Amino acid sequence: MNATTESVRGWIAAAERVVVLTGAGISTDSGIPDFRGPQGVWTKNPAAEKLSTLQNYLAEPDVRKAAWRARVASPTWEAKPNAGHRALFALEQRGKLRALVTQNIDGLHQKAGHAPERVIEVHGTMHGVTCWGCGWKGPMLPVLERVRAGEEDPPCALCGGILKSATISFGQALVPEVIDRAMRAAAEADLLLAVGTSLQVYPVAGAVPAARSAGAKIVIVNAQPTPFDDIADAVLPGSIGEILPDICGCG
Repeated sequence: MNATTESVRGWIAAAERVVVLTGAGISTDSGIPDFRGPQGVWTKNPAAEKLSTLQNYLAEPDVRKAAWRARVASPTWEAKPNAGHRALFALEQRGKLRALVTQNIDGLHQKAGHAPERVIEVHGTMHGVTCWGCGWKGPMLPVLERVRAGEEDPPCALCGGILKSATISFGQALVPEVIDRAMRAAAEADLLLAVGTSLQVYPVAGAVPAARSAGAKIVIVNAQPTPFDDIADAVLPGSIGEILPDICGCG
């Protein structure tokens, strides 16, 4: 079944427990490329995926150096929330947003104004750093300043261990409590809105059938087809920055 944006606007207006699931596609309008899309980071340069693989990162100094160079050069530090982010914040302001589950690590939802406790970052955040040796955690920007000052692979200042962004890499375990929280939120939704995500990465993609099984309406806004389009009540493949303000009632 599919539906018009007008129908979806009505569903959202009537909903009381909206849960949003976002992926990289919502941030492309902010100048942050996605990963698997036609112009995605990994599509254009498959070798870049190695920088996000834990085994390679820990074992190969050259991979870590390349990863630090990529972090310094990331457009994320200057990126600002776009119309899609702001539309989702409007849902929170209207008291409709139960939770915002994001696969993104860019922190733009918080920059848009969302209460931190509403945002569930299933893949962590690039705004933090952790030591793989002693477990120290801290902000990313001071470590980036060390890289800019000439440290190609900055070690932990406490133990000399390997520093890594506070993100979940390939080969790294997800945090069970975070995933449980995301799946519980999906099961409590009366409408699940999936935005800018390929819905190919598990277990988070399982939030869609979980919400469906609990009786929620499913709305997917994504440029490319997803594996769950056939169970969605609406699939809206246009511009996220145009569609979200429209269906969220702030366009």
